[in-house]
Amino acid sequence: MSTEFGFNFDKNKCIQCFGCEVACKTWRNGEYGVRWRRVKNIWSGSFPKVKMESVSVSCMHCEEPACIKACPVKAITKRADDGIVLVDRKKCVGCKSCARACPYGAPQFGADRKMQKCDMCINDVDVGKDMPPCVATCPTKALQLAKLEKGVKIKTQEDIKKLLERT
Repeated sequence: MSTEFGFNFDKNKCIQCFGCEVACKTWRNGEYGVRWRRVKNIWSGSFPKVKMESVSVSCMHCEEPACIKACPVKAITKRADDGIVLVDRKKCVGCKSCARACPYGAPQFGADRKMQKCDMCINDVDVGKDMPPCVATCPTKALQLAKLEKGVKIKTQEDIKKLLERT
């Protein structure tokens, strides 16, 4: 069975430290307002039994990326060998079709109005050998990067979608 890189997130291990978000923003020198990785709080219950969980979310490098299908200029591609989804910002026209299609809110648009998103730090770390800063920073190992089988990757994506629907 084929495998691709993907993020795993265990909400039960997350302590809402925002380390993954800060590491991503700092490492990539992200511009103001652009967040490639976000920690979102999920509140449930009612007083006095209120509960909060968090989800760390970025581009999920989906098994079947909706953003690729939505892009009219084919600026978004998925690498066949490892499943990493990339955007060619030179081709991007800033139409935001990808943003409307993505259930994770991954496509971000900065001052140049071109799409940008998590690329697993492929130009800065040896993915598979080294961990991207967001993963390396997580003190509880709630966020992981691994080679995932298709079924596991799809289940992970569905779990994150369900969590985001509660935010």
